[in-house]
Amino acid sequence: MMDGQDSVSAGSDDAALFDALPGVRTRLEASIATRIVGQKAVVEAMLIALFSGGHCLFVGVPGLAKTLLVNTTAQSLGLDAGRIQFTPDLMPTDITGSDVLDEDRSTGERRLRFIPGPVFTNLLLADEINRTPPKTQAALLEAMAEGRVTTGGKVYDLPKPFQVFATQNPIEQEGTYTLPEAQLDRFMFSIDVGYPSEAEEIEIVERTTAGASTDVGAVVDGAQLLAMQAMVRRAVIPSPDLVRAAVRLVRASRPGPDAPAVASQYLRWGAGPRASQYLILGTKARAALYGREVPNLADLKAVAPLVLGHRVVLNFQAEAAGLRAPEIVRQLVEAAL
Repeated sequence: MMDGQDSVSAGSDDAALFDALPGVRTRLEASIATRIVGQKAVVEAMLIALFSGGHCLFVGVPGLAKTLLVNTTAQSLGLDAGRIQFTPDLMPTDITGSDVLDEDRSTGERRLRFIPGPVFTNLLLADEINRTPPKTQAALLEAMAEGRVTTGGKVYDLPKPFQVFATQNPIEQEGTYTLPEAQLDRFMFSIDVGYPSEAEEIEIVERTTAGASTDVGAVVDGAQLLAMQAMVRRAVIPSPDLVRAAVRLVRASRPGPDAPAVASQYLRWGAGPRASQYLILGTKARAALYGREVPNLADLKAVAPLVLGHRVVLNFQAEAAGLRAPEIVRQLVEAAL
């Protein structure tokens, strides 16, 4: 197996993209900061997922600038952004699009024409995704998994890049539906979006009541983003020890005779193999964003809560003890790594 230096040097294009990526990250962070106050950990997690090609689930109450963050990111990347407001009466065709009957006035001939839905975009904001029933939530699943939709027996490819940034209200709020496990597993990261600090909230108020707006220019374009995503997969090579550590952590989340006490005591079931894949992909992207050719254990520990938080299912004992997934994941990391 080649080490990181050999892999990055293997192709001049990959080497150039690798060298450029930390500067792109810095400019993206600066561009986003012109509109978003604070939320540095949220922005970092989003950028890791973005350059991994993964989908993100943002969990937090309304009003924390999640929509503004996605729109600003899309503009900074020169991408098209779409938005779907999920409501109880939303239908699957409201997401994917539908066939309509057209008539040629000159010939009288009728034929079906497909009208694309809002899913045909680069960055899709699925706002309050758990406000709609599971049947409609599932309409996103094929798009997220395959990058295409099927309607009327025909398959339509989505534009590239295509990534879903969904927002979810805390599940204890009224009028929410639990996301199906199959769809949850398609999100690379689940990112908790918290309230701003007092100083940040003061700055938010001052900015938003001053009447001035900030224009955001594109730092890179869609083609460059796709090339950098491919480079991250190809050129940043983790050590075999790090891969084993990622697999060990995921396996530790599965209750059983060999599992740590925290998993056996508090979890109904743990994460599947996709979690191991996303852990390694996330470490690769994080390392590349900071100009490091080989991911390390700190990268793995940084992405572990983002990957595992929505993949472990707590049992009644955990709920009775008032434990939440982040605390369980923290204990799993301590036990396995």
